[in-house]
Amino acid sequence: MATRKRQITQELIFHSDRDVQYACKEFTNLIAKHRLVKQSMSRKGNCWDNAVAESFFKTLKSELVYHCKYTTIQQAKISVFEYIEGWYNTRRLHSSLGYLTPVEYELNYYQVLNAA
Repeated sequence: MATRKRQITQELIFHSDRDVQYACKEFTNLIAKHRLVKQSMSRKGNCWDNAVAESFFKTLKSELVYHCKYTTIQQAKISVFEYIEGWYNTRRLHSSLGYLTPVEYELNYYQVLNAA
């Protein structure tokens, strides 16, 4: 999604755990198609490598998934997409970002970058 929504002009790191969906040939080939996207995997048995992603998934589950009863995969996909794009990135304040939303933080980042 990042490669579809934004023009990638500098190296982007896709970090994940070692689950099969990220290690399979189909996914690694997809990542390899984007020359600026580098795949990074956590070390075996080291959960701290992936702490940011684990924190996000804990939040996703506790704020959304555990409160919903999905009857189809499509329903779950739509719900998760709406949560991430309609709430988490645009309206939910993040203490680690100085109580800004991810969208606000990104906009501020590029304003500072362009002003320099």
